[in-house]
Amino acid sequence: MPGPQLPLIAHLIRRAGFGATHAELETYASQGYEAVLEDLLHPERFPEIEQDILSRYHGTMDEDLGGDLHELPAGVWIHRMVHTRRPLEEKIALFWHHVFATGAAKSEHRPSMNRQIDMFRRVGLSDLRTILMELSRDPAMLYWLDNNENHKDQPNENYGRELLELFSMGVGNYTEQDIKMAARAFTGWTFKQPIPLYTQGSHPAEFVFLEDDHDGGVKTFLGETGPFNGEDIVDIIVKQPATARFICRHLYNFFVADEPQVPTWDQVPPRDPAAIDILVEAFVESGGEIRATLRALFSSQSFKDARLKRVKSPVELVVGILKLVGISDLPGADIARYADATTFMAQTLYDPPSVEGWHTGQEWIDGGTLTERVNFAVGEVGDASKPGIRAIVERFASNGAALSPDAFVDECLELAGALTVGDETREVFVRDAESDGELRFGNDAQQDESTGRIVRMLEAIVACREYQLA
Repeated sequence: MPGPQLPLIAHLIRRAGFGATHAELETYASQGYEAVLEDLLHPERFPEIEQDILSRYHGTMDEDLGGDLHELPAGVWIHRMVHTRRPLEEKIALFWHHVFATGAAKSEHRPSMNRQIDMFRRVGLSDLRTILMELSRDPAMLYWLDNNENHKDQPNENYGRELLELFSMGVGNYTEQDIKMAARAFTGWTFKQPIPLYTQGSHPAEFVFLEDDHDGGVKTFLGETGPFNGEDIVDIIVKQPATARFICRHLYNFFVADEPQVPTWDQVPPRDPAAIDILVEAFVESGGEIRATLRALFSSQSFKDARLKRVKSPVELVVGILKLVGISDLPGADIARYADATTFMAQTLYDPPSVEGWHTGQEWIDGGTLTERVNFAVGEVGDASKPGIRAIVERFASNGAALSPDAFVDECLELAGALTVGDETREVFVRDAESDGELRFGNDAQQDESTGRIVRMLEAIVACREYQLA
């Protein structure tokens, strides 16, 4: 029977994806945890979102159609997250977008930003060397951290510094001299200036290596010496023990439980060192493969026990709610409002606040953002015409049997995503259910009243503390 596995698989789908409908969860549960996990880790087993459908509604996504540079692409990305059959592919792209934070506010070039996110989808589950090499050749990143201004006779250290500090090793594991050597190694790594936007439309930027602008001299980097170029720097970085631990702590923070903010990691140890050790072992043994590391992560008991230990990011909250209520698989004009919703909650896709990415965990929550989160969730769930809400009501109506207040609450929690709540929260829900008697669907008036009660309970669930946690 799928029942006993359903809450655990719901937990997996929330973390490795963005949640699922109850019908989807029942299908997943019938497959078993390990089979579902392998499907998640191998997105290529499933078809991609049809890009031509997105293009018919919103052009190539590279065109300057007015409005904010991030609003439309972010709305389309949220649409993909809701409808994809490759949820981990989108989730790992979101992970790398956070770690390798790059903002449209500086680039003002949609094609480069869109291609960066596509690159994260394409290589995000591969090995770290491949990922860092793709990143180091990515025009959006090269411009974001000024490596196009990194010349043989005038090195710019921005990319070399952040590659070490925020993208691979973390503070305390390198020296200022190592930064200087990395900067020298990446001289000449730049991009071909695209055709100007105006009158010509949007065109992509392409990576180029300018050998005449590259410093080919001998460099000493992290204890090794040679005429290193950027590839050599990446090769040295990925074999460092500090790199394995830093990347694995990022994965734990994103997929398992909230950690302190990244700038404190050189001083504050992990909350679960044993769990990090499991990930590091998998990372090292696989040659830095993210897929293998995530397999170890999602298979670990520390992950399976880590419910209610992460505050959902705004994107996770919005996409999860949209999956619950159901939205059209055609990307209509309203998708931009979903991007606006995450912005009001302090997460603007395509435009993180700095190279440091977003501060996570409890820093997602303050008086203003909590109000936005609850208002959005309740507003969507409160529309009984939404297909997902209709399906929940119809399930109650088809059951036929009278439910006790306890059973009514449990069924709502189950249908809202197999959620777990604390005793105090559940007691509040039960008291509310007790005040209204049994659900009845015998005539139109009873159906309307019962529908209203179901919707009110779902509104209470998505507004509760536990729903804000992944």
